[in-house]
Amino acid sequence: MTINAPHFSRRRFLGSMLTLAGGSTAPFAMNLAAMGNAAAQSSGDYKAMVCLFLNGGNDAFNMVLPTDTGSWNEYLRVRNTGGNDSIHLPGINDTGGVLPIVPATAQAGRSFALHPGLGPLKELFDGGRAAVVANVGTLVQPTTLAQYKARSVALPAKLFSHNDQQSTWQSGQPEGASVGWGGRLGDLAAAGNTNAMFTAISAAGNTVFLSGRQVRQFQVGQAGAVAIRGASGNLFGTAAGSTALQAILADAGGDLIEQEQKAVVQRAISSQAILSGAMLAAGAAGVPNPGNYINPNTGLAAANPLAVQLQTVARIIGGRGALGAKRQVFFVTLGGFDTHDLQKIQQADLMARLAHALAYFDATLATLQGADLRRQVTTFTASDFGRTYTSNGDGTDHGWGAHHFVVGGAVRGRDIYGAFPSAGLGHELDVGSGSLLPTISVDQYGATLAKWFGVPDSQLGEVFPNLGNFTQRDLGFMGV
Repeated sequence: MTINAPHFSRRRFLGSMLTLAGGSTAPFAMNLAAMGNAAAQSSGDYKAMVCLFLNGGNDAFNMVLPTDTGSWNEYLRVRNTGGNDSIHLPGINDTGGVLPIVPATAQAGRSFALHPGLGPLKELFDGGRAAVVANVGTLVQPTTLAQYKARSVALPAKLFSHNDQQSTWQSGQPEGASVGWGGRLGDLAAAGNTNAMFTAISAAGNTVFLSGRQVRQFQVGQAGAVAIRGASGNLFGTAAGSTALQAILADAGGDLIEQEQKAVVQRAISSQAILSGAMLAAGAAGVPNPGNYINPNTGLAAANPLAVQLQTVARIIGGRGALGAKRQVFFVTLGGFDTHDLQKIQQADLMARLAHALAYFDATLATLQGADLRRQVTTFTASDFGRTYTSNGDGTDHGWGAHHFVVGGAVRGRDIYGAFPSAGLGHELDVGSGSLLPTISVDQYGATLAKWFGVPDSQLGEVFPNLGNFTQRDLGFMGV
């Protein structure tokens, strides 16, 4: 059936206006009904997904490492560039060396370890609340190295480009996309929330990941939504100024656009007050401030902005009752991963921040308002792309596939999902300089999370349009 383009555009416009008005459209109400089983309809049901985006392209080769003799020797051969510029990690038996992990499912002849800075994350892995998903990346369909070289199958547009691959990871399309798969999940779930405004929330600014067709992302800072300056208290040193501004914001003539603008502003003011109140109450009820992390390069304690973002998320989750939220999707980010230079130093600091923040979030959720919410909240990493196995001297260049962490009480942890690729260069997944051809698509990775979130199999294709090209739709790393 061909959709008439002008009619489709009008329908999307009307749906967007209904969302702004706090309503929901009929198709998405039906989608929620399709999502619901007995548990999903119970008053105590709640689930949240948190996308932790590693901005810049994380070098996963320096995050999860194969340590069997052949792999380790190849790693040292390629990455030990000599002198102070070497980007290889300390040896297994050296002080401060890599941290061995033992996956529940053995991969023949292989052994593995984490970066030395990931100690708190190793504890989560060993405790069964974290898993590794190997070699994930943007794909349109399963692709072999021969097909890639011949360009005989559809490939993601503009590979190796930061902006385009960030967008493709988050939306399925290169830069310029307007809807992300987190937003599409929000579209399906919003009708189950009393206030759809709080379905998709970013603690890290604007992101295409949370943009839906109906749902609009709600951006927050550490104190919650940003209030309109001067709309309360004093303006220009007087309460009269604030009163005058409130009158202007509340005024609208007979023009329909003016009236709609007034309605949008008033809803924003109301939503800001609701969210700030809910977060304040949740904070007072037991969301602790994150402690400092230790910079492994200096040994000094410092604040961790990622942990602060996750504190904000925890406070919003703590306020879920006041917000009427049953399903929420969040976005946080950690930047600095474009490590063309000084990678050994930068990667160590970034890994320490990542592990510290995830451990803080796990501990906070374990006792949030006297309840353990770890099974109801799942955090997963994403990034522009992986990086090359080869070094440019003291860093690495843009790659493709990479390994990722999934963390939470519902995760089938202490395991590695997907076949871990061969180490080194010239193997069957090397598209150049050791850059990995992904063997797991973002669609498969996201669909596994979405299924746990409550999306039925029949609707996964609405969220992940390329999913039908892949045989395996559930990678198995999520429990109930």
